[in-house]
Amino acid sequence: MKSSFVKAGLLAFGMLCQLGCNDVLDEYNPSGLTSETVYTTPEGFETLVNAAYTYQRWWYGKEEGYNIAETGTDIWTSGAGEVYRDLTQYLNLQGSNGALASEWREFYAAVNLCNGGIARIDQAGLSAALRPVREGELRFLRAFYYWHIVETWGGVHFTTEETNGIIATANKTPVETFYNLIFEDLKIAVANLPATQPQYGRVTKGAAQAFLARMYLTRGMNKEASEMAEAVLKGNYGYKLEDNYANLWKMGNLKTKEAIYAVDYSANLALNDLANSTFNPYGHGRGSNNAHLLFLMKYDDRPGMTRDIVNGRPFNRYMPTRFLLDLYSEDDARYEGTFMESWYANATSRPAGVNLGDTAVYCSRKEIPDAVETTKKYQTYDRSKIYLTDGTVKDNLRYPTLSKFMDPTRASLNEAQSARDVFVIRLAEVYLIAAEAQMQLGNTQQAADYINVLRTRAAKPGKAAAMQIKPAQVTLDFILDERARELAGEQLRWFDLKRTGKLVERIKAYNPDNAVNIQAYHVLRPIPQTQLDAVVNKAEFKQNDGYQ
Repeated sequence: MKSSFVKAGLLAFGMLCQLGCNDVLDEYNPSGLTSETVYTTPEGFETLVNAAYTYQRWWYGKEEGYNIAETGTDIWTSGAGEVYRDLTQYLNLQGSNGALASEWREFYAAVNLCNGGIARIDQAGLSAALRPVREGELRFLRAFYYWHIVETWGGVHFTTEETNGIIATANKTPVETFYNLIFEDLKIAVANLPATQPQYGRVTKGAAQAFLARMYLTRGMNKEASEMAEAVLKGNYGYKLEDNYANLWKMGNLKTKEAIYAVDYSANLALNDLANSTFNPYGHGRGSNNAHLLFLMKYDDRPGMTRDIVNGRPFNRYMPTRFLLDLYSEDDARYEGTFMESWYANATSRPAGVNLGDTAVYCSRKEIPDAVETTKKYQTYDRSKIYLTDGTVKDNLRYPTLSKFMDPTRASLNEAQSARDVFVIRLAEVYLIAAEAQMQLGNTQQAADYINVLRTRAAKPGKAAAMQIKPAQVTLDFILDERARELAGEQLRWFDLKRTGKLVERIKAYNPDNAVNIQAYHVLRPIPQTQLDAVVNKAEFKQNDGYQ
């Protein structure tokens, strides 16, 4: 959904209503408009629903969201440019972390917006056909935001009431209460939403079913997860796996049929609100997708190389663990579809014998014999140059680079924004949900069959048979490995490890840099200190266990 379609809602409602336990407690309503006057018309109510979608942009395709959802796991660690090492390496992680404070604020603003819309929908004058659709969207979004909240922070503040004005108390609510509402909202969304929507980016029945399947799996409701995943896989929605995994990430293929639900960014970057002091009470904008910056190694200071649009602007925030690189077999094309290892000379000044377009830098997950390295005119960074023998990072500047989110269509080499849409739920994930549910139910043959659909797609030419797995191979750890191969970087990994009870175990086993400081209590994040400072009922609303 393009920002031109959604901007107005933030003025009319998003700025007017913020969660009362925020440290910013002032009402903000420069227009003089009130929800009572705006949302009693269909046109006005549309601005509310549209605005409810925009808060996804604070998480999806944003550095804060990647740090919370992907790093601090078994598959990513800090690059040299890492900003939030406390999140990635659990290095004195506390409520002062700025990424957590931002996401807390925006998620609760989004929930409040949804609460207000659900409460006011009967007074909005919507047609009999449109009313259930808009309620379904708001119900989905409330469940969506509350899932991020409850999994990140646990049993924190919960309300289904719209908050207006200054409320300086907060509650601690059991996790089960959150999930009771999540399931209730998603069941209504599934019942109300159509199979297709007129605007790309709006939630559909299939997206609600896919997200509900994810929620069932999260709560160990495997039979329900299997049934809901089957409803998506066998539904007449037109979803289809790409024949070639690498094609998923082409900028010309953003509307792929594999995407069940996406956060839609505009090709007109001005519409994505990088700076927005008018439509947001905190003076912040959301901006476009920034993922293309975050996973790139530092290449533009290497001989023969200069920064360009094709290779991207390297923020060098995150690098893969050796474990992640080793997960891909030689038969698995997802490695080449996920990572780049070669950089080609593009500078006017180049080493002797290196022409424009020749390899200038090569970063390999393999060990290159010294005798071979000495014959190369280009610089090589092999396994032993990037990692120490125990898997800890030796060089956090040069490494195989996640290429999924790169954007060679940007207008300039320093452009930090990308119009790339973020795939929130892909059809591939639904296959993996179905496989995990069946495995938990004891049906390993069915689980293997689902996984083999993806592994057939992932196979290099002539290697489909070699990529197939047998039922005996299907374990929870194998499924987590397969999810890493398929979904690396897609803002799911921390949640996957948490819901399976594997976060601490797998970090200690596979990510020595992140293993140093991790403790059992890190399965919840610290409540932002700004929120704790703002509430008056401090005896009841306390910091999560383990944090100061």
